[in-house]
Amino acid sequence: MIRVQREDFDVGAEMAALSEGNPRVGAVVSFVGVVREMVEGASGEPAITALTLEHYPGMTERQLAEIEAEARARWPLEACLVVHRYGRLEPGDRIVLVVTASAHRQAALEACSFLIDWLKTKAPFWKREETAAGAKWVAARDGDDSAAERWDKTDEK
Repeated sequence: MIRVQREDFDVGAEMAALSEGNPRVGAVVSFVGVVREMVEGASGEPAITALTLEHYPGMTERQLAEIEAEARARWPLEACLVVHRYGRLEPGDRIVLVVTASAHRQAALEACSFLIDWLKTKAPFWKREETAAGAKWVAARDGDDSAAERWDKTDEK
């Protein structure tokens, strides 16, 4: 299940609803991404006061549904949920929730990690950070791309 929304979400309620009534679920794994007040290393950049996420409605949901389908094809999942927020968010606000449920923990762990890496590198969201010095669009980080490369299908044997 995929949802792109402006509103906040209740992590506990979402997790409970995902596996409710399914006795085949033996593992539920979750990730919650939160806006942090990040200061970039020793560069002295001011702390982030807000983060604005933008997306193209329709296209975003289609691409998220495709990656969810890929996760389901790679791992034996009983259930899967991705909730991603958009709009202006402040430090401490939740951005994203990924929950995977499977009969066994390894499948749930790997699928959740796969979805997180994909969201971080390929999801069609654009981020603008606000600081006391002004606003700037966020570029992708090399480390995020490196983490996502481990899921590249061309490496499968």
